[in-house]
Amino acid sequence: METLKINEISEILKLLKKRKIDNFDLYTVIAQDYKTNEILMVAYANDEAIIRTYETGKVYYFSTSRKQLWLKGETSGHFQYVKEIYIDCDGDVILYKIEQIGAA
Repeated sequence: METLKINEISEILKLLKKRKIDNFDLYTVIAQDYKTNEILMVAYANDEAIIRTYETGKVYYFSTSRKQLWLKGETSGHFQYVKEIYIDCDGDVILYKIEQIGAA
């Protein structure tokens, strides 16, 4: 996996390969606890979700069931804060090392 600093958002978007899922251009995202390395969830993100994650430090995803942007923790209070971003060698999966507040 290639290590990228969180301030390189334009570089992240250039490296990524989108997948067509339910007629949306999305990326697969793995959320991993940055302290324990436990995999907490797998979800999807679009460009807007990645940019908002970068801008706010809170993790945004794209909900394929609701067909809209989703801020993790918005209703539950169980926010995720991104600490590091990694991209696999094919550029088709993103790994967010996160701090999880409450349950994932």
